[in-house]
Amino acid sequence: MQLNKQPLKTLGPQAAKLVTTLFEHGHSIFRLDDVRNILGLSAVSARSFARKLIDRGVASRIKSGLFVLVPYEMGRESQYLGNPYVAAREIVRGEDYYLSHGTAMEIHGMVTQPQLIVTITTLKTRRPVAAQGARFRFVHCRQRNFFGLTDIWATKQEKVRVSDPERTIIDGLNRPGYCGGLTEVAKALWIKRQDLDTLKLVDYAERLGVGAVLRRLGYLLETYELGTPEILERLRGRLTSTSARLDPILPAGGRRLGRWRLQLNVPVEELMAVAHT
Repeated sequence: MQLNKQPLKTLGPQAAKLVTTLFEHGHSIFRLDDVRNILGLSAVSARSFARKLIDRGVASRIKSGLFVLVPYEMGRESQYLGNPYVAAREIVRGEDYYLSHGTAMEIHGMVTQPQLIVTITTLKTRRPVAAQGARFRFVHCRQRNFFGLTDIWATKQEKVRVSDPERTIIDGLNRPGYCGGLTEVAKALWIKRQDLDTLKLVDYAERLGVGAVLRRLGYLLETYELGTPEILERLRGRLTSTSARLDPILPAGGRRLGRWRLQLNVPVEELMAVAHT
């Protein structure tokens, strides 16, 4: 039997100092500025040092100037991202953000299928990022709509910001395409029905001020018998004369429901099937 002669990664004094310092501060992701500050290197030397760390399997590049330490037990593996939620936070470091839509649904246990894209809501319009086999997409949001957020532990040392369960539902009703469609949002509502605060859902929908969200929320609460008559009447009282499709990513079709001013382009049978899966 031929043994694998690939050398194990080793840490020189500088690399050991960098790794130790990062771990002491609870960080596995670092930037070139961290290399410069911890080791006292110039910008040119820091870039050269980072390349050597990658070549030796000590670190992996997430994107230009952003790196993650590779666990020792992974050997010289170069395709490593670490925790994708922490990576998302670091990609937008210094900017208001929160993990949202399908990603937040996964974090809160609202989905039955793993999410293949990490969705981040930010103040700036950003292009998607691909890193180490993961995909990050960004949803633009105004500062006044940054509400309904909470911090959670993504790892034992690292926290990330995510929409709370109620805000996650409201974001999904606003942009179902980032969650896999309206039916997936309905499924999330049903899965978490015993934990969700219905009044908070209505408050968030009113605060967001999007008529289509009010319509979709009212219809789903009525369909799943999750809203009291008072709550449903409160939502109906906020509707304008315009109408909307139940699922905006699907073609127009289906009957129109006057009391919610919705075009039901998702069959009610499909929504009710959610409650039996």
